Amino acid sequence: MKIFGFLSVIMFTLFSCKEDRGSYHGGYYWIYGYGLPATERYEAMVGIAEKWKIKHYSVGDCLVEPDEMKRIDALNKRTYASIERKYGKGWREKYRKDVDNFVMKSADVMDVLITNPFFRNELKKYNIEIYNLDKEVLVLNDKDDFRVTVYKNELQYENKECFKIAVNTKNRTVNLIK
Repeated sequence: MKIFGFLSVIMFTLFSCKEDRGSYHGGYYWIYGYGLPATERYEAMVGIAEKWKIKHYSVGDCLVEPDEMKRIDALNKRTYASIERKYGKGWREKYRKDVDNFVMKSADVMDVLITNPFFRNELKKYNIEIYNLDKEVLVLNDKDDFRVTVYKNELQYENKECFKIAVNTKNRTVNLIK
């Protein structure tokens, strides 16, 4: 009976000491925001989401109740602590630097795409003009590799995604992803 009691205490201790990871779901840390984000900055955060395993989600636009803001801030505080345990104390500065650098890298990606005949031919297949390009650019690693998904918003929701390509800005290569 004493052994059963001791094992019960050990089991309770093990299962009750679960690490608080904040909002960690599906392999990503989720950071919640409120208010309207700057579009270019939001696109950059989406672009580096795979590298950092951090996603952002806007809970509300401009009208968010103060109590809701407090709950969001408290949840984010726990999530930030968990991210810090994973990436170290200086993670925010590195993350911000990656967000800022993404804008320049995205311009490099477009520079490669605009001059690439293969990419131009793919756009023609879907009747998309280069100046009217809806795309999502994601950083794959620190070696100048990106994944670009091209959309055509006039199409039905399930058909909006036209094609995906891999772009290497260093080698200036473009390859179709199937």
